Amino acid sequence: MGNPTADQPLYEEIPLKRVTLRRVLDIIVVFLQLSLLVYRFFNLNSHGFTWLLAFLCELWFTLDWILTLCIIWTPIDYKTHPDHLIKQVAELPAVDIFVTTADPVIEPPIITVNTVLSLLAVDYPTDKLACYVSDDGCSPVTFYSLVEASKFAQIWVPFCKKYNVQLRAPFRYFSVKSISSTYESLEFQQEWRKMKDEYEKLCQKVEEAHKLVPSNLSADYAAFKDIECKNHPSIIKVIWENKKAFPDGIPHLIYISREKRPNTSHHYKAGAMNVLTRVSGLMTNAPYMLNVDCDMYANNPKIVLHAMCLMLGLKQNESNCAFVQFPQMFYDELKDDPFGNKMVLTYEIIGRGMGGIQGPVYAGTGCLHNRQVIYGLSPCNRDIKEKLRNEVLEQQFGYSEEFIKSVTETLCGLENTTISQDSVWGSTKAAYKVSSSCYDHNTGWGNQVGWIYGSATEDVVTGMRIHAKGWISALCVPDPPAFMGCSASGGPEFMIQRKRQSSAYTWNLIWALRCIPALCYAVLPAYCLITNTSFLPKVNEAAAMVPIVLFLIQYIGTLVSYLRVGLSVRAWWNNTRMSKINAASSQLFAVLSVILKLLGLSETVFEVTQKGQFTSNDEGNSTEADAGVITFNDSPIFVSPTTLLLLQLTALVLAFLGLQPPAHGSHGAGLLEIMCSMWVVLCFWPFLKGLFGKGKQGIPFLTVCKAAGLSLIFLHLSKRASMV
Repeated sequence: MGNPTADQPLYEEIPLKRVTLRRVLDIIVVFLQLSLLVYRFFNLNSHGFTWLLAFLCELWFTLDWILTLCIIWTPIDYKTHPDHLIKQVAELPAVDIFVTTADPVIEPPIITVNTVLSLLAVDYPTDKLACYVSDDGCSPVTFYSLVEASKFAQIWVPFCKKYNVQLRAPFRYFSVKSISSTYESLEFQQEWRKMKDEYEKLCQKVEEAHKLVPSNLSADYAAFKDIECKNHPSIIKVIWENKKAFPDGIPHLIYISREKRPNTSHHYKAGAMNVLTRVSGLMTNAPYMLNVDCDMYANNPKIVLHAMCLMLGLKQNESNCAFVQFPQMFYDELKDDPFGNKMVLTYEIIGRGMGGIQGPVYAGTGCLHNRQVIYGLSPCNRDIKEKLRNEVLEQQFGYSEEFIKSVTETLCGLENTTISQDSVWGSTKAAYKVSSSCYDHNTGWGNQVGWIYGSATEDVVTGMRIHAKGWISALCVPDPPAFMGCSASGGPEFMIQRKRQSSAYTWNLIWALRCIPALCYAVLPAYCLITNTSFLPKVNEAAAMVPIVLFLIQYIGTLVSYLRVGLSVRAWWNNTRMSKINAASSQLFAVLSVILKLLGLSETVFEVTQKGQFTSNDEGNSTEADAGVITFNDSPIFVSPTTLLLLQLTALVLAFLGLQPPAHGSHGAGLLEIMCSMWVVLCFWPFLKGLFGKGKQGIPFLTVCKAAGLSLIFLHLSKRASMV
């Protein structure tokens, strides 16, 4: 009798039907948008500049909505079956895990430690795993913390697997779980208490590491003596090895701090990922690579198995899958998502929607890659023989004989299934060569192979290159979620994160550009009230129903979407207002930075956002301010939204006091302009509160002065325009 699981699928593709009523509303929105455009077009001559600007903005909104519908009308989901994988695949492929950190102050080592511990404990044969930590801060404190973490891992990993612990990041496990003497054995209770005590000792060591490490820079720490974080040679250290490749041991743990020199570009995270790819290619050369940010711990112990179900299952079905992307999710989120971190609709569009076309975009973290694809292989493999010529390989991958041999094995499909000790230790010298700051000069790295250079959003452009070759990707959404990270808690951090994320493919490429028509449309009500002109039909006109109905369908429709996934009305409102705030701040600055770069006036800058682990109460809820108050500083990113708010307030005061200039005929500002201006003020309510707040909850006086100055200039120019 044959194996009953042999024919069972590793995954199921589940098409998601868009609700018929929702589709009808989508079509109605398109019809109303086109109707409004036609109405404006035939009335441009009689209304002048404001209607022309409104027409151009609405034309953009219409095209954007049509493009969005092309994506979201064919969404799909995947359901994976790890139990089928284990029974069907006799020899699971090896996986190299990459964890990246850049600054020990902004990204405290304890965060990296918890992420690494969760990854070392995943349910996967440990002789097929190797964890590489890239430390771009070249911090002896980070290295020391990882050494101490490897000692704790010797008892933590067996404990997790013995008791089938599901939450394997210890800081989360001990914060949300307490011992229940009723349901747990005495043996478990004793080991649990011991484990918690050992973890607390580890945390104390990591917390005090900055005091201990400087006086102990000897032996393994000698390489960090008198080190400069932006001017140092490569440091590669094998912290832990899985001796004799025991399947139930602890995976390899390797520390890497690539060489950096002041006069050599290091290409930010893309450069770090390429060094990790080359070093791992020499030391372990696993056919698959899982990359994770230092603050995204493994929340589901079967994450690698889930990803392999898709990667191997799609391969069996002759689909060319390049990477499996897990969605980014966050723990201890503030109540009702005050900073709009969940991006529910964006996830629906980019994740599930694009999954029905060619697959989701690469999101930069929580992604399993095929090493062959990262090496530039096309899905049809037609150029494989050309690539294997030595002169071509050297031109593409650099002048390292050992690495060229590794690349050849990978491109030929000679998959490394078991990571041996000899391969780790035997290639350390060659690993130093490929991690040098000038190794990828005049090669294909950052252009044709590896992670792409020249952008702070290396994930987007890298994923774009992969999809352009014809590869597909898959979104994996297991239960429980695969990875959980700490979201930005407030202040400029959440805006900086949005600025880095504001682009991808046709829909994504114009993400940041949306801020231009959105900002113009937000300024129009203030301009019309100041100059006593209009950009909307009068309320007594039948045409006024078109923008009103569009407004209601848009916001009621998104509200229903939020309620459908279990979010609150307040969460919907928080995300709505944050979309307006981001358009006037982070996305605007993203566009300006790209323009400056294209003009040669600025270089790409990657900004690391502050990471922090919230403290939790006994129920696991965040004890931070659940109100989600924005904390302000003197960052220029706050100037533009403050200016927009002051303009609206000024315009409303002028309108209510009757200080507007005389209207030209019947085209003066009306009720709809006033309502639009009040809507903008409502969306920017946190900034209105910030005008009267104190300390970090108040907008700095200098920022208010800059915004006031810009508002006065706009007011002066508007009045001059009204006199023409």
